[in-house]
Amino acid sequence: MRTPLKWSSLLLSAFPFGVLAADQWILTTDLWGNTAQQTLNLDVQGARVSGTLGGDPITGRLEGAQLQFTATDSDGQPHHYDGRIEGNHMQGRSDEPDTNNRSARAAHSFSAWRVPTRADAGPRLHAFRPTDYSNTFDADRAAVLVIWPGDSVQTRTLDSGGVDENGITRALFGNPQVGPFFVAGAEPGDTLAITLQSLGLNRDYADSLDGIVGRLKTPRIATETSKLGNPVRWELDRVRGVARPQGASGGLRNFEIPVKPMLGGLAVAPGFGSPPFSTGDTGDFGGNMDFNAVVQGNTVYLQVQQPGALLYLGDGHALQGDGETSQWALETSLDVVLKVELIKNHPIATPRVESPTQIMTLGQAGSSDDALRLATSGMLQWLRQAYGLDMSQATQVLGVAAQYSVVNLAGRSVGVAAKIDKSVLKSLPVAAGKAGD
Repeated sequence: MRTPLKWSSLLLSAFPFGVLAADQWILTTDLWGNTAQQTLNLDVQGARVSGTLGGDPITGRLEGAQLQFTATDSDGQPHHYDGRIEGNHMQGRSDEPDTNNRSARAAHSFSAWRVPTRADAGPRLHAFRPTDYSNTFDADRAAVLVIWPGDSVQTRTLDSGGVDENGITRALFGNPQVGPFFVAGAEPGDTLAITLQSLGLNRDYADSLDGIVGRLKTPRIATETSKLGNPVRWELDRVRGVARPQGASGGLRNFEIPVKPMLGGLAVAPGFGSPPFSTGDTGDFGGNMDFNAVVQGNTVYLQVQQPGALLYLGDGHALQGDGETSQWALETSLDVVLKVELIKNHPIATPRVESPTQIMTLGQAGSSDDALRLATSGMLQWLRQAYGLDMSQATQVLGVAAQYSVVNLAGRSVGVAAKIDKSVLKSLPVAAGKAGD
């Protein structure tokens, strides 16, 4: 069902949506074996061409299938491009300033593909059934589907071991991801707002482990748990919405707990200069966040770092406690419906999550201290951007309202979330359009 776009005040509704040019391309330049992607907007008037490349103005000519244009960067340096268009693809060569000597020139090959124009103006629901999966968050992986801001995607994830809803292995273990989805109009410096409209269990079991992650072990606990880390199968009662360990005895014989499906993995492709990241890793692009607030009804914000954002999702959990302390949550496959919206020219420092009652920022780093600092910095930025507070005022709100939780202890990085109840913030004026640090 199509629904009108709806933004909360916290999403800075005054920020405009991107309006796609009549002819938009994604141009990829080969810089000595490293690919740099930029958005090319073309305005063709007869033989004359104008527009932008990565935000820099261009001028040029189109004669038949041959396109020649020059982009002028912020330093006033010209970047010349000569390409041939064949249908929705382009190939050519560029002549650009050398990256180490601006007075010298360097030649590079480039390719480009044309972003499809939208068939209709209203939001659409795309039903996407994946046939392959990614074990990296990679900017060079081809997009599986082009979507537009306001669209929703209905799809299905595997569990962390690569097993589908029928118990069949479809991909390599290690949190295989669906995607990436190309979001038309998204450019570096924008922010994606991903609302999880539905997360549904689609099988009757989940897999976990007994034991405890190394970061939580005292010497005594390490000794007592040395033989743990064993698989535990959990039964999922989808009618009653509860999980229980299969074949449990003793004190766990009657134990059951309500499920709360969540996505462990949600990410955009990392920016230029970053290698592909394992789907077990995290960063400012999101990643294997394993944050149990990434649930139905909540919105996740991720800063766009590549043209089209390139959105990945996967690693479904039926339930996870704070920290994922047993190394695995209740790992399972999920049916997913999510809606993607775009906030133009709105950079954020860390991933954010918004629930009906809280705003949350996520810090992910090699140590809990660093993760705590990143989460705090992200919350201060949100308070300043959304409410126009100065740093002094933002720290005062933080000091009386902040809550912290340990998000993830099972991966290579530690996750810490800073949270503030919206009820505390309701008396503050909304300052849409005011950017923080």
